[in-house]
Amino acid sequence: MGGCSAPNCSNSTSIGKQLYRFPKDPVRKKKWVVNCRRDFEPTPHSRLCQDHFEQSQFEELAKSPAGGKKLKPNAIPTLFSAGDPPYPAVTTPFIMLPLKHELVEKESNVGDHGYARRTPLLGLEEEDGDRTATGQQSCTQCHLLKKQLEKEMQHTVRLQKEAEEMKKRLYRLDRIEKGLQNFLYEDQIRALSLTKRSRRAVWSPETILKARKIRSAVGTKGYEYLRELGYPLPSYRTLCNRLETKIMVTTDMSCEELAELGLGLVGACNSPTEDVGDNDEEDLLGVLS
Repeated sequence: MGGCSAPNCSNSTSIGKQLYRFPKDPVRKKKWVVNCRRDFEPTPHSRLCQDHFEQSQFEELAKSPAGGKKLKPNAIPTLFSAGDPPYPAVTTPFIMLPLKHELVEKESNVGDHGYARRTPLLGLEEEDGDRTATGQQSCTQCHLLKKQLEKEMQHTVRLQKEAEEMKKRLYRLDRIEKGLQNFLYEDQIRALSLTKRSRRAVWSPETILKARKIRSAVGTKGYEYLRELGYPLPSYRTLCNRLETKIMVTTDMSCEELAELGLGLVGACNSPTEDVGDNDEEDLLGVLS
């Protein structure tokens, strides 16, 4: 097993000391190298022992994979017996800023003397021209990006407005549906969404009973008029087929007149036979008693 990489330190795991690898982060690794007073590039096998870290640099409860003390994620070694480093030791994070480009030579203020005015060199003129062209190109690109960003922001605002309108519309439709449920059954509400000539409507027994009451109340013409207005009701022929036939008679009396007698007589239905919004297979669903 290797030992500690700090100068004047021979600690190793053989005497019970715990060693810690140099961090992979270049900034933290630089701090470790500076503080241990060595000018070298740590290798994957370089270590520092626990004696070079203050107690505040260790986790209180957590343990390392080896079972010993575990360093904090931002721990920095500060305890060394070597001499002073070539530059101050690092104890806090630092930020390295790039150096600014220095101009080759500043223009001197020499007054108005013609002989003292400086003429820029040809090479410098070309270099300044290239820098100006590059700056103009960058400004043009920034301008285009700003325009694109403004368009995207405007598009986002439009989408947000459309989403708000959709929420309001869904809220209104929900209230309308709840209002329809007060006097329509679910099959009637579904029939409202079908096309006028659709033949997929399936009527429930409750709707058939309601339709019979409506037909008895308003008559055949009133019933057909309600259907023409769009009220969701089965066709008159479907209504007759779904009702149980008690006694078949041959008479010149209409269905309305027979119903008014209250004798349970049902005559042949001569009402319109259009199946607007009905299913021809409804006859197989059964009849009501």
